[in-house]
Amino acid sequence: MNAPPYLPRFTAAAVQAAPVYLDPGATVEKAVALIAEAAGNGALLIVFPEVFVPGYPYWNWTMNPVQGSPWFERLHRASVDVPGPYVDTLRAAARRHGVVVVIGVNERCAHSLGVLYNTLLTIGPDGELLGVHRKLVPTWAEKLTWTGGDGSSLRVHRTPAGPLGALACGENTNTLARFTLLAQGELVHASCYIALPVAPADYDMADAIAVRTAAHSFEGKVFSVVACSTVSPEIIDAVAGDDEQLRALFRRPRSALSGIFGPDGRPVTEPLVDDAGIVYGEIDLGRCIQPKQMHDITGHYNRFDIFRLEVDNTPRRPVTFTAPPPAPVTHPLEEDA
Repeated sequence: MNAPPYLPRFTAAAVQAAPVYLDPGATVEKAVALIAEAAGNGALLIVFPEVFVPGYPYWNWTMNPVQGSPWFERLHRASVDVPGPYVDTLRAAARRHGVVVVIGVNERCAHSLGVLYNTLLTIGPDGELLGVHRKLVPTWAEKLTWTGGDGSSLRVHRTPAGPLGALACGENTNTLARFTLLAQGELVHASCYIALPVAPADYDMADAIAVRTAAHSFEGKVFSVVACSTVSPEIIDAVAGDDEQLRALFRRPRSALSGIFGPDGRPVTEPLVDDAGIVYGEIDLGRCIQPKQMHDITGHYNRFDIFRLEVDNTPRRPVTFTAPPPAPVTHPLEEDA
């Protein structure tokens, strides 16, 4: 029996790796190599970690804001312009291999030096930049680095891998954000995380990722591809330095998990915990049909006469002109010249 064209079968890849810390050029080169490797192994959809380019601001968790301020400048200088040359390189890699790529970047803002976004890029197999999603709410200490995005990027994209949505890390705990994607027909969900060894002592990041991923997959009856970063010795040296207590903390086990989960909430294959590598899994979107008959929270298993979700998807800008802006003022000396 033939499935509709939006219910393909394909191989997905979840990349668990560390960036070349605070080096965007080298990290993009590493991403290009990983795209080639995953595509060579038959992957159509390749998902990378949160802010893979050029890394996560761990200093927010280990330093006070004054100590961390020079690090914010380092991150700003190493961040990515969208559009820009690093994005063009990633788009070219996706086009060269004919794959769909979701990858996290630190995005510089065009209008303010104080604004960085935690951004997920979704790139189509023709190299088109399909989506630029800015994390809606930076989590806890992350507020020292990132500005929140707006609702304009909460979108599901039609791709050869099916209807695809993406959220960054803690957003996968935001029920309304997840519902917004599901209500647009999402069947494949990209969850992008960072390893968090600096979490509270009773917090198991690997378990937290698995629980969130299973919950979204089971509730929405969708497939989820979850990709998490790792902590490299280079990152430990950069952020922890000679502080042995911090160095030990950064080596904490069960800080990362990557894998592919099915619409029953179970992993399609064994997830990868802590170690760097690529997890592959087979996705058959036809498997989403029968579970939807039981619980379809965006259809028959909801009461839209009782519940209503309204999403403001207006792009937010710092200034709006009601008329064309005036011409720039010319300095008298420039007029004489």
